[in-house]
Amino acid sequence: MANLAGTFVRRGLAAALGLALSQLPAVGARAADYDVGKIHIAETWARATPKGASTGAGYMTITNNGATADRVTCVSSAVSAQCQIHSMTMDGGVMKMRPVEGGLEIKPGETVTLKPSAVHVMFLDLKQPLQPGKTVAATLKFDKAGTIEVEYPIMAIGAAAPGMPAGGGTMTQGHGGMMQMNPKH
Repeated sequence: MANLAGTFVRRGLAAALGLALSQLPAVGARAADYDVGKIHIAETWARATPKGASTGAGYMTITNNGATADRVTCVSSAVSAQCQIHSMTMDGGVMKMRPVEGGLEIKPGETVTLKPSAVHVMFLDLKQPLQPGKTVAATLKFDKAGTIEVEYPIMAIGAAAPGMPAGGGTMTQGHGGMMQMNPKH
């Protein structure tokens, strides 16, 4: 009888450990921090895309530690025909996405967070899907600080921004809203 009780205890502990481990977040590629001139880039990430998707998005935090404003543009990415900095706004219940003409300005001492449903990097005409656990690289150009290649760890489709609760920072089209892209693409 003692062996039978010991078996139940071991199985119970194994099941409890398995359940506890399953609650931990999946560990994928970790984002690196980048410095170019007086610019600091952190918390880079992207979302996976479904097979056949033609666009993807990347996100990050940019801090200007300099004394003058700088502007950032995305000049290239190996996974897409082009990349741009885009903004998203709501206008009469319609979500509009537009390229940020002339680049995104980061004022001295300012930190700008590129995130879902706001300003972000847009990868246009994807050559392949963005797959979770991998990374996507893009070359960013700052008018004053220079050029740097940044890697974005790819999270699951619909993943929340790092540090956000599950379901946070996601783009939805609910409440009768529609999404409209600039036809210049």
